[in-house]
Amino acid sequence: MTKTDIRVGVDIGGTFTDVALQHPGGLSTCKVLTNYSQPEQAILDGIVKAADQAGLALGSIDQVIHGTTLVTNALIERRGAKLAFITTEGFRDVIEMRSENRFEQYDLNLSLPKPLVPRQDRFTLNERMGPKGEVLLPLDPAEVDSLVARILDGGYEAVAIGLMHSYANDTHEVAIADALRKVAPELSISISSVISPQMRELPRFNTVIANAYVQPKVADYLSRLVNRLRETGVNAPVFMLHSGGGLIAVETAAEQPVRLLESGPAGGAIFAADFARAHGLDKVLSFDMGGTTAKICLIEDGAPKTANTFEVARTYRFKKGSGMTVSTPVVEMVEIGAGGGSIASVDAMGRLQVGPRSAASEPGPACYGRGGTEPTVTDSNLLLGRLDPENFAGGAIPLHLDRSEEAAAKLGLAPQDAAFGVTEMVDENMANAARVHTVENGRDIEHFTMIAFGGGAPLHACRLCEKLGISALIIPPGAGVGSAIGFLKAPFSYESTRGLFQRVDAFDATAVNAALEDMEKEARAFVDEGARGAPTKTRLTALMRYSGQGWEIPVVLPHRAFTAGDVDVIQTAFEDAYRTLFGRIIEGLPVEITNWLLTVSTILPEADQVVRHKAGASANVLRDRTFFDAALRKTVTAQEVARSDMTPGQMVQGPAIIVENETTTIVTSGYSVVGQGDGSLLLLKKDANA
Repeated sequence: MTKTDIRVGVDIGGTFTDVALQHPGGLSTCKVLTNYSQPEQAILDGIVKAADQAGLALGSIDQVIHGTTLVTNALIERRGAKLAFITTEGFRDVIEMRSENRFEQYDLNLSLPKPLVPRQDRFTLNERMGPKGEVLLPLDPAEVDSLVARILDGGYEAVAIGLMHSYANDTHEVAIADALRKVAPELSISISSVISPQMRELPRFNTVIANAYVQPKVADYLSRLVNRLRETGVNAPVFMLHSGGGLIAVETAAEQPVRLLESGPAGGAIFAADFARAHGLDKVLSFDMGGTTAKICLIEDGAPKTANTFEVARTYRFKKGSGMTVSTPVVEMVEIGAGGGSIASVDAMGRLQVGPRSAASEPGPACYGRGGTEPTVTDSNLLLGRLDPENFAGGAIPLHLDRSEEAAAKLGLAPQDAAFGVTEMVDENMANAARVHTVENGRDIEHFTMIAFGGGAPLHACRLCEKLGISALIIPPGAGVGSAIGFLKAPFSYESTRGLFQRVDAFDATAVNAALEDMEKEARAFVDEGARGAPTKTRLTALMRYSGQGWEIPVVLPHRAFTAGDVDVIQTAFEDAYRTLFGRIIEGLPVEITNWLLTVSTILPEADQVVRHKAGASANVLRDRTFFDAALRKTVTAQEVARSDMTPGQMVQGPAIIVENETTTIVTSGYSVVGQGDGSLLLLKKDANA
């Protein structure tokens, strides 16, 4: 890609579809309500609107980058293909037995997630591979033919194949897939040795099952999207943002849709990381709040924290351990049900609850006037004076104060009391999630700077900083459509994985080097589809543990050919990573490597460094408004300032309200706000502003 390319990023959220169009003249952005029955229609509407704003013909667009929650939603709502699962005899019930952990210890009516594949649709074969790839029990061709016939008679739309230790030797999985394709070439088939070639059968089986379950639906949607874009006049190639924060071709996404699980939120983390680099910040808390959920992510040294497993479709929506664990590269973040559309209610004990149910875009919050009648976070912000009913979304969506009051009455409190309770509950839930996330990663949150974006985050971020003791907050330009802009800043990347178990004291450099060479070839083949000759970098990570431990930690290692003499290098890297997480190492225990991860990605351009303005001349004030300041527990008179007037060095003392089309920034009484050279707003705690 070049700086003159015209590129558009599109993020479909639970409430809004965000569009960001990058062109030589700048950036054009817009938000449209998500169309649940035809999600591609909202994309087309948004692209047309953004192109009109920029005065560009649709045919001039060079690249379309898309992120979607379609995969996650299909798994949560169980709207996938009729699926068969084939595994090794004796392991039919692995996905139902799970890890046997009890994630809610005192709930006597614990609800476990049901497997995506019912027991009657799970089939077994008498074959067996060993952990080193040795054939312990060969595959019987006659048994395979009999199983293929049963699959065809069952009328299945997709088949997932996950055999024991196939990460070490895939010949049996490939043979079964070939037998199925020979008689049913139209059948969607996923094999675990391609989708997730890693140790541990439970996440590997879950991952290949999830991929096969959504593959027909995702492939149909992406095909429909590409065709509709062509019909509309957009002939550009389409790329997808995968959950690890990189771009892949739409064809790859259609084959491996499980990589799209967190594609939208990952774009937001990339957006925040770009501003972290520009502002020279090495400790950042990314806060993304939209219409349905809020996401929190740690960004250190200019890169978001990543993981190789992810939990989806939780029965206790935000309870760790209650979902289905899949193995796919993902930007690691905490997600809670705290968006603008999150619905407030009173439980049986008379306690106020907010979320995880959301009014989404259909029918939307009560104040939208689209049929919603339940009180939401957006209704509460309107009642507290934080939103202007005449100028919401640039005036595109008029808000009805009377309907918010009617909805708030259902909580049994005065409207402002109810609204205060709802927003404080949401803010405290988010603050608690942030505290836990940083503590789990061995970090002290007070030393972080928050970067907030998404339509709802600028409304809540300042109050969140008060609760967390954070003294500096950045609201980037285009914050309302941050994830879509993040898509435009993402590299092309692909992570290849291999299960290769070794003790470090018995390190086999020859076997490791051969595996790494194959992994790099695989990753580069995918990256080269869209990189167009751009320079690339390679990152190598080993998942390691002490012998006897049940889980691994990621350890970054130098990417080069290894020798037997590198044992000390690997051991030291593990101990440094272990000490960072847990404060100490365990002397005398041998160390093991279970899986290898190799990522090839294009190199991002250096971010232009921003000179920080901490004070300056007073900005032009449009008018005075009032809003309820939660920290002071009272209504305060605030200065309303247009975001466009917050030029570099322009300053406003809180309380203040900074308005723009796509979001509103609330500056509480304890903070001031200063315009920055890149268009960002820097909010500083007053006693830290000297």
